[in-house]
Amino acid sequence: MTLELTASRLWTWRLAVFAIFTASGLSIATWASRVPSIKAALDIDNATIGLLLLGMGAASIVGLSVASLIAARLGTRLGMLLMMVVLSVGLFFIGIGTDVTPSLPLVLIGLALFGFGNGTLDVLMNVDGAAIEVEVKKTILPLFHAFFSLGTVIGAGIGVFAAGAKIAVFPHTAVIAIAIVVLAVVAYRYVPRREFTSPDDVPTGWRARLSTALSAWREPRTYVLGIVMLGMAFAEGGANDWLALGVSEDHEGGFALGAAALTVFSIAMTVVRVFGGPLVDRFGRVATLRVLAATAVVGILLFILAPNLPLVFVGAALWGIGASLGFPLGMSAAADDPARAAARVSAAATIGYVAFLCGPPVLGLISTHIGLLPTLFIIAALVAASGFASGAAKPLPGTRGTSH
Repeated sequence: MTLELTASRLWTWRLAVFAIFTASGLSIATWASRVPSIKAALDIDNATIGLLLLGMGAASIVGLSVASLIAARLGTRLGMLLMMVVLSVGLFFIGIGTDVTPSLPLVLIGLALFGFGNGTLDVLMNVDGAAIEVEVKKTILPLFHAFFSLGTVIGAGIGVFAAGAKIAVFPHTAVIAIAIVVLAVVAYRYVPRREFTSPDDVPTGWRARLSTALSAWREPRTYVLGIVMLGMAFAEGGANDWLALGVSEDHEGGFALGAAALTVFSIAMTVVRVFGGPLVDRFGRVATLRVLAATAVVGILLFILAPNLPLVFVGAALWGIGASLGFPLGMSAAADDPARAAARVSAAATIGYVAFLCGPPVLGLISTHIGLLPTLFIIAALVAASGFASGAAKPLPGTRGTSH
């Protein structure tokens, strides 16, 4: 499916989806940056925070799983608008349950709405990003993910300011929620209406669309792409949760150098996401994924085994470079066939996000028995498996980028 779009219409669609990716990152960092304030306001312990995170993660996975059904029923245009409203309502409930009417159940309800909205939005916005790739005939999905990273940086910065200025959680989350709803309404205007069916091969009835939405789970390629995304999700999620601790404690660098190492990782990942598209267009998805997987494995091993802190930082940078494109390129590969893009992106993303959400806690449990740095060898092994599975990202015959 290729839309008839003017150059200006395509450009505004692209800007709208850039903004949606940024808003998603902004929302997640808004919640994450206020976790200490929420913990203090509700007087809860880390175990309770863990249960809240589990509830949000479960809702996110449900959202990922049903996203293809929502796309089939409503289309990505209306679906993205509604999910941005849902996650914004979730932010409101989180704020209300923290400050206005302190209530753990209200915060949990808010996190469930927030997780569901963001999980569903993640698939829908990636489907639209992949559709824009079809139109521009260039690999730009990594750039969309870079805008998501930009949103997390903005959200974290606002969160640091709000916490430092002792601004309560509710006014903070309320302002961000309203801003996201306004942005959603504006973006809706510039996202074209698209059908996810082909007039030649897919019926338009609801039952037929439901069957199409579930069909990806019967395709072996989905699971192999899931391995690609699982390994890279472990690499990213594991770094976010454990890299700083590994530097500060196991490598005895202290808190400041731990935070600095995580910053190096994040910058390396974001830079490659911004500039990596032309490399993919030049060398192809499969070759790029294999080189990056090898880079990540080398970086992780160097991080674990380095005898001094400068080499640890080099390892963190290589780790970030290697982990940068696996997830967006997996999404792009899953969306090769526009008629089935939502179903395949939903299925592959679900596998990846289960790893992203559940992987770090599992690593934490293992690390209590064998130590943190030895545990990171598991991430290196999964990234290596991701590299071996990268052949599944080869573009499907008759779709965009078949020269790759």
